[in-house]
Amino acid sequence: MRRKGNAESMENQMLERYKTLKNTATVEYIINKSRFIVNAKRTENEQAAAAFIISIKKKYWDATHNCSAYIIGSKADQKKADDDGEPSGTAGHPMLDVLEKKKISDLTVVVSRYFGGIKLGAGGLIRAYGHGVSSVLAAAIIVERTPFEKVELEFAYTFMGRLENCLHKTDICVLQKDYADAVKFTVLIGIEESKQILDTINDLTAGSCIINNLGYVYYDVQLS
Repeated sequence: MRRKGNAESMENQMLERYKTLKNTATVEYIINKSRFIVNAKRTENEQAAAAFIISIKKKYWDATHNCSAYIIGSKADQKKADDDGEPSGTAGHPMLDVLEKKKISDLTVVVSRYFGGIKLGAGGLIRAYGHGVSSVLAAAIIVERTPFEKVELEFAYTFMGRLENCLHKTDICVLQKDYADAVKFTVLIGIEESKQILDTINDLTAGSCIINNLGYVYYDVQLS
């Protein structure tokens, strides 16, 4: 088995798995005559998060408050919360707390409130906004951003049947097949089983398969 690429530099590029939304979700509820509309969207950088918040504020321009929170990054290291006029610490931060406890990232949530004439008090507001985020996450499709090793396999035609059978049995995703002087398959292999799969391929090809490591990529796996 011959490998191309620097193993150490590849290791430094490895990605971390984390949870996020598949796309968007919306819920609505009423507490003491106040109407709450919750919109959540997958946002993969702070610019996208800011744009989504602006779009919701424009859509619900007549709302009393449009409170927001977001977490960005595989390490959840970019965070922001905004009370948008509610008493300090009663809206944005409770929303952010729920996202942190659920360990969700690359996600922005905006809760639009239409005041119904009955004050909820600090405790009531904290519960109301936290409930909004919990509810929208319960209604959303959650996926796990799962890292895979992207690999190019180059081998002789005589081994094609064996390798196709191996890849099929192990549920390996084949992205591309090229046929020239030799066969080249570009595949995604789960990082945890990568060594075992590649060792098996090595055995099936009598050590002749050339393996080109193309890096690590994310693939969304839906959680039940």
